Amino acid sequence: MAITRAQILAAAAGLLAEGGREAVSTRAVCAAAGIQAPTLYRLFGDKEGLLDAVASYGFEDYLADKQALVSHSEDPVADLRRAWDLHIDFGLSHPAFYSLMYGEARSGRQSTAGRTAIAMLHQLITRIGEAGLLRMSIERATRLVHLNGMGTILSLLALPPTERDPELPAIALEHVLRTIIKGGPPLPSGTVAGRAVALREVLRQYGTPSLSPNEGALLAEWLDRITNAT
Repeated sequence: MAITRAQILAAAAGLLAEGGREAVSTRAVCAAAGIQAPTLYRLFGDKEGLLDAVASYGFEDYLADKQALVSHSEDPVADLRRAWDLHIDFGLSHPAFYSLMYGEARSGRQSTAGRTAIAMLHQLITRIGEAGLLRMSIERATRLVHLNGMGTILSLLALPPTERDPELPAIALEHVLRTIIKGGPPLPSGTVAGRAVALREVLRQYGTPSLSPNEGALLAEWLDRITNAT
């Protein structure tokens, strides 16, 4: 069964890369994989389930590289730069997969691969927050980086390749970094906002055993207000 699933995903990924989402019909995938429709539905549920799995399949190598960045480097800001470059490169070189992940999101839902990538980005931003370098909360910084990266790629993909400015992704990154990261060395004892970010992360990891759940939630809200006030 695992071999059949791999065959179906490989066939669907090939159709997606060649013809975009519209080419990935259940009939075309079944024909390319040499299977019957009941097998596809048994493994993936429906077409949307298949497309979700294809997005994860196409993003597998990228996610593995990004996980390595999250786990092993000692410089969180440099890691964020590398992750940004990796993200931009993947989006521009695999437009069909990227659009499937982010550009065609259904209301209230996001692809599994997209959620995984954002969770890894959150880990990268968390490490920057732990170093006392963020101007805002980890959650807001994560959303800001994600939205700017996604917007940059989708905006460039909307243009003919000859009209794309290759310097725009780097410019966008520098703008984002100036917005979310404080200048100077990583000093957890720096500004009030920096201390609030660090404390918020400690509380997220270890909890607030001396406070009730409502008190803990209120403290978290206050800390987020402080960090997002800049």
